[in-house]
Amino acid sequence: MSLQLRLFGGKSDNNQLATSNDGGHAIDKSKVLASTDTSVITPLNPGNFSSIRSVPVVPAPRYFDREQADKLKELAKEKTDCAKQTKRAYKALGKIEAADKTVHKEHRKYEGAVAENELGKKRADAGLAKKLHGLRPGYARLGLGIDKADSDARTRIDAIKAKLTGGTN
Repeated sequence: MSLQLRLFGGKSDNNQLATSNDGGHAIDKSKVLASTDTSVITPLNPGNFSSIRSVPVVPAPRYFDREQADKLKELAKEKTDCAKQTKRAYKALGKIEAADKTVHKEHRKYEGAVAENELGKKRADAGLAKKLHGLRPGYARLGLGIDKADSDARTRIDAIKAKLTGGTN
């Protein structure tokens, strides 16, 4: 296996980047930077810049009669009240967005702590694995010692058996 493949992984059979525990990652930038909702305004989704128009634009100077003026005054009062309520609603929506952002940020901090602590746990596991590998030669020596003791005992037992069986013939 080439050094590059060992360091960065290679393509697996299903043509996806192979992951390993050698420092590679599976962080997909497009997922990290993806909007939380398809309608969120971002530089890649700037919105439609629409506006609101309750009445058509008067294209040229004109006269209004009393009935038209009264209707427009009534509509203006209604729209003014609605505008106040709309302002309250948008202010509340803004506060909800701010609260959502706070929850989002705190959750990401929590996830960061989980990830950091997971790394610490894996470091401890790796440290134990290294320690255990370091003990292997000692265990091998112990095993050889036991094998030698077994072999020596069998040799002595065989010698004793030979004396006992040789003396009775």
